[in-house]
Order: sequence, then C-alpha cells, then structure tokens
Amino acid sequence: MTTGVMSIILAIVTVLFVAFIFIDEAPQWLGVSSSNADKEWRLPNIDSDLPEGKKGKQVKFGYLLATESPKWMGPQVINKDERLYAGNNLTCQNCHLEAGTKPGSGSWVGVTNRFPQFRGRENKIGTIEERINGCMERSMNGKALPEDSEQMQALVAYMEWLSDGVPADTADWYKGFISVKIPAVKADTVFGKQVYINECQVCHGEDGQGTKLADERKGYQYPPLWGGDSFNHGAGMHRVLTAAQFIKANMPHLIATKANPKLTDEEAFHVAAYINSFDRPQKPNTEKDFPDLKLKPVSTAYGPWDDPFPAEQHKFGPFQPIVQYYDSVYQIKKTK
Repeated sequence: MTTGVMSIILAIVTVLFVAFIFIDEAPQWLGVSSSNADKEWRLPNIDSDLPEGKKGKQVKFGYLLATESPKWMGPQVINKDERLYAGNNLTCQNCHLEAGTKPGSGSWVGVTNRFPQFRGRENKIGTIEERINGCMERSMNGKALPEDSEQMQALVAYMEWLSDGVPADTADWYKGFISVKIPAVKADTVFGKQVYINECQVCHGEDGQGTKLADERKGYQYPPLWGGDSFNHGAGMHRVLTAAQFIKANMPHLIATKANPKLTDEEAFHVAAYINSFDRPQKPNTEKDFPDLKLKPVSTAYGPWDDPFPAEQHKFGPFQPIVQYYDSVYQIKKTK
C-alpha cells in the first residue's frame, strides 16, 4: 500500500473519529444529526401541536379557560359551587390578546420562564400561580384559584406550553407592553373622548359596554371598558399609563401592532384617561397593596402614597412632577 493511500485512509478515520467525539456539533454532510442543535422556534398551534395524552388535554383546557373564561370559571359555569371564580364575563384574552400570544399585550409566550419574580405590589418574590391570581382578583373581579385546582393547573400548563423552547430575544419581544413617553400635561378626558369616538366606539360601543360573542356563555368579543362587568379599580388597566401602553400597541383592534402602532403616545394617554374616568367595581383592601409605597406606580389611582401629590394627580397627571419627586428624593426612576 502506497504512502498516499495510507494518508487518505488515515485522514478519513481521523474525520470520523472527531465526528463521533463531537457528535452534537457534527455537520450535516457527515450524515449525523445533532440532538442539541438549535431549532427555529415558532409559535405552537393549539390544533396541531398539542402533547399527547393527559398533558395535551390539560393544555387544551388551559386554552379554553383563556378564551372562554366565563363558561369555564366565571358567571356562566354550570356548577357555580365548584367553579365560580371570575366575577365578570371577561375572558383572559380580552387583555392577553389572541389567547395570550400577541406581542405587546402582556403575552404569555415565555412568561413561565420569568417566574418566580419580584412583584412590587406584594413586595416579595412571587410565583406564576400568584400572578394569575392577581388577575383573577383584579382584572376578572373575582377570587383566587386554589393552586391545586384543575383550572390553575391547566392555565399554568398552557403558559408553559407557549413558553417551551422560546429563545430569550423572542420572549423579550412578546412580553409586556410598549413604552410610551409620559406627556408633561394632565390627561384631557375631553380630547380622550374624541379619540374614543374615532377609534374605539365602533367595537366597544358608545356606552363602553362592549360586544358579546354570539354564544354569550363564552364572553365578549370586545370587552366592556367600564361599568359592572369590567375590571375593578385594583387592576393594572386602571392605571392610565399602563392602559396607554396597552392601547398604543394593540388598538384599534386588528389594525395596531407593537411594531406598527396607529395612535400617538398622546392619543393613547388621553383615551386611557377617558376610559378610566368612569365608574367600575371597587376591589376591597387595596390599601394593603404595595407594602413599600415607594414601589407604587405613579399612576396608581388609589392611595395611600409616599409622596405629597393629590389623588387627582395620581389618576390623571401631570405625572412628570411625581416621577421627578421619586428620582430626587428616593433615587427611584419610574416609567409608569
């Protein structure tokens, strides 16, 4: 055997040896697939991507809880003694749009990967279950789900399914709302009403009471924005700056997106104030929220506060002086 042939055989053996040692990094031309290779992530489909067996049924139930909340855990349930938790006919997806999958609407994509996390309202590290119950008691104007209940476990399973394998940068894009520059003026509810008429009334109605689905047991297609069947005054949406962030990224529905908003910061700000100028259910014991009052968002409309500004200013602004106060006195920089 010639030296040249020996060299070729040795080279082939060396390549294969290295390939087997580093099999997770082997190139495709070797015919070896990598079990740990990064795969392109896509949003899972509730109709085609469910896990098999019991887990899949649990995830699907979580999806139904999010999209048909009144029917499964609210006023429209059949067995009210066992399943009546939500106090209004809103669905989770009336705020967490598209079953929790729309970027800029408090999406659930990646959410379980961020818990446990610190929450200023409770001033402690909280679990995803506690965060869900914050929504149940505020946005849904109801009562907490027992952590061992089928509803809680299904909601968490659905959120985990949406969060499985999502890359960090993708999860960052989905989470939270969009930033809004805080206007230096008090919110103008008269101007906000005009924005509402132009952009919101077609779906939510002149009286702000929304539009129910054809099957009313499933809740609202377009939710009420005030009144007895809306979120209570302890909800995050009752804060003008939080509501403005949500509105800018998502309204008008099916037109605005996080990447391409329609309303300006000022329009979102003033219409949020108009919406929150109406009566709504009152959550009991909100004075116990934010044990460290310095952590309270500046547009939290209920007291007490750790500053000298009146309730009217905390509700409608101008918010810049409050932001500046916390920065100068406590070295806390607030954005909402």
